[in-house]
Amino acid sequence: MSAKEKINEIQIVTKFIDTLLTTGKPPKSIYVFSKELAIEESEFYTYFSSFEHLEERIFTLFFENAMAVLEKNEDFGEYDSKNKILSLYFTYIEILTANRSYVLLAFKGATNSLQYGKKLKGLKKEFGNFTKTLVIDKIDIGQETIEKIQDKGIQEGFWLQFLMIIKYWIEDTSSSFEKTDLFIEKSVLASFDVLETKPAKSIMDLGKFLLKEKMNFKM
Repeated sequence: MSAKEKINEIQIVTKFIDTLLTTGKPPKSIYVFSKELAIEESEFYTYFSSFEHLEERIFTLFFENAMAVLEKNEDFGEYDSKNKILSLYFTYIEILTANRSYVLLAFKGATNSLQYGKKLKGLKKEFGNFTKTLVIDKIDIGQETIEKIQDKGIQEGFWLQFLMIIKYWIEDTSSSFEKTDLFIEKSVLASFDVLETKPAKSIMDLGKFLLKEKMNFKM
């Protein structure tokens, strides 16, 4: 790379993925990796603090690409929340599929959601920002503290669902990952059925009543 040409984030990420897939392991050091890129080590730190940080960023970039694809569709903004999250899941999995060799190597040895989550910290933040924009027909509780807990619970629920979908896709051996498509559809439909179910609202009404009675009792 010439002195006049400044490296960018995508070039660093692309080289890292290529090195990992070619050798089966990450570069020996940031110093060696920078030499391979023909840049100063300080230029690497302009974008990433470590290889771990770089790997986290890769999955966030996949998410940003998925959102860019969705937002090109003029109708996406008019989708209801169920179809928005379905579209995101399907699109993200398509991007993972295009990079499956890297993803399988990145998660090699991971057996549970916690281990998957370690490399998805940046993704979790972006995904959380997305789920906050969803209009969910939540139960009207009337207690601000409990409503915040409810909102947090819904966001964490979607995140765990997302992790489950990624893990299912990694282990899926069906043609064109058709079983993953079915899993996405069924899990999203089930989650919204739970959120919208009347028995659940009755339980929350009971909880609201008991909380109110407890507060009145203390007074």
